[in-house]
Amino acid sequence: MIQSHTHLNVADNSGARKLMCIRIIGTNNSRYAHIGDVIVAVIKEAVPNMPIEKSEIVRAVIVRTAKELKRDNGMIIRYDENAAVVIDNKRNPKGSRIFGAIPRELREFNFTKIISLASEIL
Repeated sequence: MIQSHTHLNVADNSGARKLMCIRIIGTNNSRYAHIGDVIVAVIKEAVPNMPIEKSEIVRAVIVRTAKELKRDNGMIIRYDENAAVVIDNKRNPKGSRIFGAIPRELREFNFTKIISLASEIL
């Protein structure tokens, strides 16, 4: 469950390292974002000499949450960290690699490009 002012790690090689959520997109007054939700975030930490810089406002999709995700078959998935992937306005990732495990629920939200770049899909 991600809400405003939550700090997240970045799961791609776009140049950002840490994000802070400032708004949840697509839901009316929803307090929390879950896996597959798009957020507006500000970059808190970035790699030097990259196109993305600190204090830049970007869109990102949530790919891992510390709060468990329950599937229809009864399986519960929980990660150690909160993580997101930086995306552009066309919902494509800005980075060319995705690090860590990605849940297959992202396919239901039409993030197939992120699924194809991921090394491990749960």
